[in-house]
Amino acid sequence: MELNLIKCHGSNNDFLLIDEITETYNFSEKDRQNLAIALCDRKKGIGADGILFVMNSDRCDGKMRVFNADGSEASMCGNGLRCVGRYVTELKNKAEITIETLKADLQVSKEPPIYSRIPTYKVEISPVLFELEHLPMNLDRETLISGKVPEISDSLTFTAVAVPNPHLISIVENEHIISNEQKSISETVNGPNNLFPDGVNVSFVQSLGPAGIYVRTFERGVGFTNACGTAMSASTLVTCLAGMNEYEKEIDVYNNGGKVKVIVHKDAGKYSMDLIGNATYMASFKLEVDVKEPESFRTLNHEELEEKESYSELQEHAKEIVEENVFLKA
Repeated sequence: MELNLIKCHGSNNDFLLIDEITETYNFSEKDRQNLAIALCDRKKGIGADGILFVMNSDRCDGKMRVFNADGSEASMCGNGLRCVGRYVTELKNKAEITIETLKADLQVSKEPPIYSRIPTYKVEISPVLFELEHLPMNLDRETLISGKVPEISDSLTFTAVAVPNPHLISIVENEHIISNEQKSISETVNGPNNLFPDGVNVSFVQSLGPAGIYVRTFERGVGFTNACGTAMSASTLVTCLAGMNEYEKEIDVYNNGGKVKVIVHKDAGKYSMDLIGNATYMASFKLEVDVKEPESFRTLNHEELEEKESYSELQEHAKEIVEENVFLKA
């Protein structure tokens, strides 16, 4: 079969986007897993953190399913949702849409550029669930908010939250960022362990003072990523809970892939976040693929797109902020 796809990214969290609204591919669940494993392979495939399948929805403007590079399915992906949101708004010529995800219908809207000449979209991140059963996390308590978990660290405190992807978040100092501590903790809770039977995304968060915050994330099914949208949103929420940042205000969130803005909303004890950032198209592909053996795909056409260069300016700006406030101070 011939397969058209777009390579895109949100904060350099990169994806392969496949349109099932205008195309009729009829993938099975196994096909989706196999395509993700084969095409996302950075040595033998095209290379990406995951595949975004854009589908029709009975109740929304479109539906998003996200398969990670290891073939597992994510319940949500904030950076991917911006890319899907852009695709569907342009396809349907709308400025505001609703996208069906695995666990919630979420709002997406086109926004003014976050940086010069960068297509920018705002996506809703919700629901926010603190009960450990939703991650799930096996701990003899209902919630974990700024608490210690001796099984994984003697010194750090953690907050666990599902948005609805599961996140384990710690506010740290420079020495923790430059150490191997996050890698060790992440590999522990995403390997055979008693705490997280399904694994968990692990984020270390550092305050940048007036500049905002820096977030680095180990994403289950992927490893360390340039950025994880739900992790940046959840991490910003945790800083608001800790009194570091204010609700209802735009907060600059820096990551290894660039920068986004997050607004944390609190209403009658319930929380949600707006994630604002780029949705950049890097290249388009036409492949000849046998879904039973997708690793043997053949590239029929490949076109690099100019807009990816515009993002490099924002990335360089973000790199300077992070270097000055994180790594040079360590």
